[in-house]
Amino acid sequence: MSEIRVEKSEMLSVEFAQYALRAHVAPASLGSVKTRLRHAARRLKWTANRTKDTWYADPRISISADEIRQIEELTGLRYGREELRSVEQLISQADALLMGTDEDFHRPFLTALRAVARLADRTRT
Repeated sequence: MSEIRVEKSEMLSVEFAQYALRAHVAPASLGSVKTRLRHAARRLKWTANRTKDTWYADPRISISADEIRQIEELTGLRYGREELRSVEQLISQADALLMGTDEDFHRPFLTALRAVARLADRTRT
């Protein structure tokens, strides 16, 4: 995966996490930003610094798949699962295209492709 695409993917996950924190985990109705940050940190069981970096979408951070799932479960929003489904769909399309006469060649290729996609989803890289 190119560096630009990896960077874009990480930024999208940070943007999703920022939106979820601000709109659903600690909405504006709770009061000041300081109060909202404390509330979000307690609900997610994150450190204050991690919560603050995510709140302000610090470009130096990346959000792990586990953190995305945690936010999804807490808020009911969808992000990671939709992305995983689209990757699985792309893999199945590649599988259909490669189905041919030389299955001994294509099968290991698809297995490796699936392993890379799952590893990328797990590490969010």
